[in-house]
Amino acid sequence: MKPTIMRNRMLYMASAHLISKQMAAPLSDDLQEKYHQHSARVIEGDSVKVLRGEFKGIEGKVTNVSTEKRGIAIEGIKREKLKGGNVDIYIHTSKVMITTLNLQDKWRQSRLEGQKPKTAKQKPAVVEQTDAAKPKEETPKPKEQPKKEEKKEQKPKQKETKAAEKPQKTEKKSPKSKKSDK
Repeated sequence: MKPTIMRNRMLYMASAHLISKQMAAPLSDDLQEKYHQHSARVIEGDSVKVLRGEFKGIEGKVTNVSTEKRGIAIEGIKREKLKGGNVDIYIHTSKVMITTLNLQDKWRQSRLEGQKPKTAKQKPAVVEQTDAAKPKEETPKPKEQPKKEEKKEQKPKQKETKAAEKPQKTEKKSPKSKKSDK
């Protein structure tokens, strides 16, 4: 297939989570130095600057992010309708640069700072458990081994008793011998 067909499939037939990833924009130089990242997803409340297109040079806050229209609506960029009223114009995120970030979301803030996001479940300290668990693990092992040996000794005794019972069963006549008696 032609590369253009493959590229179009990747862009326009992508699943929802991939489209969401495509809604990222480059960070300004100051933000890149601060967070050590080149790009981030655009969310409502971020301030962006348009770099290309009809509205080049305009700065404003993001008012809406639309994955259906694959763009963002920026404060101050609107178009008048023929019948009256204004409509938001959606600009693709590759044509803008993020100048300030909306850090009200604690998860996003921790991700940008390089920390793992805190979840509801916290794991207990592993170092303390391993030190305390090592002596406990060593002591039961010798106790378990003699038990296994005892079981091994018991099994042959049971087999001996079964072997003693079997000759008693063989004293009975076999079915073939019954037929011959008749």
